[in-house]
Amino acid sequence: MLKLGLQLYTVRDQMEQDFEGTLKKVAELGYQGVEFHTFFGRPASEVKELLDQNGLVALGTHTAYDRMLNALDEEIAYNKEIGNANLIVPYLGDDQRKWDEVFANLKTIGERCKEQQATLLYHNHDFEFTEKIGDKTVFDTMYEAVPADLLQVELDTCWTHFAGYSPAEYIEAYAGRLPIVHWKDVRRQEDGSPLTVELGEGEVDLKAVAEAADKAGVEWIVVEQDFCQNPPLESIAKSMEWIKNYAQNGGPVNV
Repeated sequence: MLKLGLQLYTVRDQMEQDFEGTLKKVAELGYQGVEFHTFFGRPASEVKELLDQNGLVALGTHTAYDRMLNALDEEIAYNKEIGNANLIVPYLGDDQRKWDEVFANLKTIGERCKEQQATLLYHNHDFEFTEKIGDKTVFDTMYEAVPADLLQVELDTCWTHFAGYSPAEYIEAYAGRLPIVHWKDVRRQEDGSPLTVELGEGEVDLKAVAEAADKAGVEWIVVEQDFCQNPPLESIAKSMEWIKNYAQNGGPVNV
């Protein structure tokens, strides 16, 4: 049974304006864990206290690649204090995509995480699938280049789908190596651009994603909406309504 989390980037403005109140609302809606993207300057002790007060688990943190390279020990220490051992590379800018260099750096970062009982993960967008190295996607090449004990998968199913690949098939292919899956819906607009929408409002086969994730031994399935079309707290409430209905009809999600 999958545990349900929320990537707090979805409610980033609300977190910045009311850190405590937003965490409380997320917990009240039924999300069990949260994935951070920033702590807005809060000390780890304060974040840990707020998590405990609301019964929330810190399931992961999106940590900038540059911070991984330049301040990894500090990041690991902070995250361990809040109860999180999963450090996730969230995105690489165009100027950072020197792939041989990236793969070598991920090995080094992964080794240092492993030494400190932390886990390094990588979160994809669509470019890891649309860019190729030889005849293979960057995504597949990355996970061939870096051993599983040094780099785990956080599959973003929205971007996998948007790039033209089956998220469920990728979950099956990386079973045992992906502790976290991003459960995210998207609709392709008339101009071909992506519109991230509430769960059930787009074109991703969300049920197939959840069923494949459960079968693959995924621990956390995490809701994220990059840009909300409604007020973000309303959007995550609407997605939760879809999830609860799905779970009541046999979906493998613990809500």
